[in-house]
This record gives sequence, C-alpha cells and structure tokens, in this order.
Amino acid sequence: MSFKGLKFAIAGLAGASLLCSTALAQSVGEDEQVTATMIIYLDPSVQFFNPVVRGAEDAAAAFNVSLDVQYANNDPVRQNDLIDSAAAAGVDGIAVAISSSDAFDESICNAVDQGIIVIGFNNDDLEGAAGNCRQAYVGMDEEASGYELGQRMIAEFGLEEGDVVFNPREIPEATFAVARGGGIERAMDEVGITVETVRAGLDPAEAQNIMTQFLIANPDVKAVFGTGSVTSTVGAAAIRDAEIDVPFAGFDLAVEIANAVESGEMFATMDQQPYLQGYHPIAQIALAARYGLTPTDVDTGQGAFLDQSRITAIKDLIGTYR
Repeated sequence: MSFKGLKFAIAGLAGASLLCSTALAQSVGEDEQVTATMIIYLDPSVQFFNPVVRGAEDAAAAFNVSLDVQYANNDPVRQNDLIDSAAAAGVDGIAVAISSSDAFDESICNAVDQGIIVIGFNNDDLEGAAGNCRQAYVGMDEEASGYELGQRMIAEFGLEEGDVVFNPREIPEATFAVARGGGIERAMDEVGITVETVRAGLDPAEAQNIMTQFLIANPDVKAVFGTGSVTSTVGAAAIRDAEIDVPFAGFDLAVEIANAVESGEMFATMDQQPYLQGYHPIAQIALAARYGLTPTDVDTGQGAFLDQSRITAIKDLIGTYR
C-alpha cells in the first residue's frame, strides 16, 4: 500500500468511527427531508450524464430528498469549491464524481469529518477506499472493464504480438481514462501488443479530427479503442474518414454508439449503467441519514458488454435509463 493509501486507510477508519458514533445525534427524522448535493465533474452539455441526473432525481422523489445538482465544468478548483460550499451549507450528503486521485482528497475528508455522508460515483480514486475518505463508490470497475474489452478484441480479431492498437483518451489524467486505458494496456501487454494514445479532448469534432489524423499517419494500427463517450461516439466516423478498415470498440452509450454497434462498424461498447450511478448514491445518502445504514459500493458495470446481439434491446432507453 502506498503512503497515501495508508494515510487514507487510517482516515477512513476514523471517519467511519465518527459516522457510527454520531449517527443517532445527526440522523434525520422519518418525515424530515434529507438534503443532498450531487457534483458532476463535467458540464451540462455532456449527454452521458442525463441518465445519471434522472436516476438521482428519481431517488430524491422516492426518498424525500432535496437534491441540488452542480457541475464542475472539468475545473478541479471549482469542484473543490462546490464540495466545500455543500459542506458549509450542512447538507446531509454529497455525491461526487472523483475524477482525480489527488485533487479532492482534502475537501472530501473535511466533509466526512463534519459527519457528512460522501459517496463517490462514476469516477473513483485509483486506490479506491484506500486513497480517499469517500464512504462508498457507485460505478463501473473501470480497469476490469478495460481489461475485459481488450481480451475480447484480441480473441475476436486475432490481435497478436507485434501489433499496434490506438486508444485515444478524452482527458488522459482523469481517473476513468487511467483505469480503462490501464485495463486495455494490461490485456495488450499480456500478448506483446503496443498501445498508442493521444489526448482527444471533449469536443466531438476536434476529437474526431485528432483521431482521423492519427490513423492516417499510422496505417499500421490494427484496432481502435474509445475510452469515454466522446471517442467512442466519433470513433467509427474517424475510421471512415481515414479510409481504413480496422475493428473498433469503446465505452458508454449514445445513439451514435448504438447505431455503430448495430451496423457492425463498432464491435461492442462497455455500458456502465449511468442511471444507477445517479439513483444509488442519493438513495444511500437518504438511508444513511435516516436510519444509519452504512453506504455500500455498487458495481454498475455488471453485464457491461454490449455487442450487436444485445444493443437493439436497449437502444430506445438511451438518454433516459441507459
């Protein structure tokens, strides 16, 4: 365990003790409204988070929670300010996407020290509970999903030692990109395949152009892996623009991704069920605040692999529940 991991393991035990020892004094009455803030690390234009917000709002309605959804716009300073502001307001719980393994440690620990329930969702510290004071994580096991996708691509398309694959990443330093990309790299390393990557950014048109230019300049690429919703959405178009024929797979759901999988332009996508990433944190905050129930990790990536045989059944739910 790293020094940081040891530090947060100790802090986590202290935080858990505080939560348990003060649960009755700070509990919310059966008929009282629970207050919660949800902090999304990107901005409202990122459609991936629409089902997350829907899930959070549905849980808030079901459990009598006053919910405030905030967006950090990919700005760590703003995200820390949002965490600190929610804590200062005395909310019962905070649901926060932990998109950095270091940037939010202090503000999250301060909130937990105040007796506030903090649940990570969608993105987690790369060391998990050992690296951050959050009391639970609701989301996909990113590294395992990247590894699974890498293994499936190797098996399906005969990728072999000496091959080169391309894995563009929207925000390479974000925890989801490090973990998913790390899983893909682990699968490729096991058979001697090289992984090339670039920063693609969050603008779809720019990402598509960056991917296209890389593929034109590197005709030896044998496969392409999207990392997040942007690279996975524009990947099929980039391959067409580069006028090459290589297998492509990625992560998340969008209409463009479903269409590409359905048509065969994309082998598969890994779905992390974002609705659950919104619903479970708010429900757990309410249950912890009212009844002292301990927040629990939820892996929303179970059954994540969606290929041509599975994509049609969920296509109409994209943007709402998927």
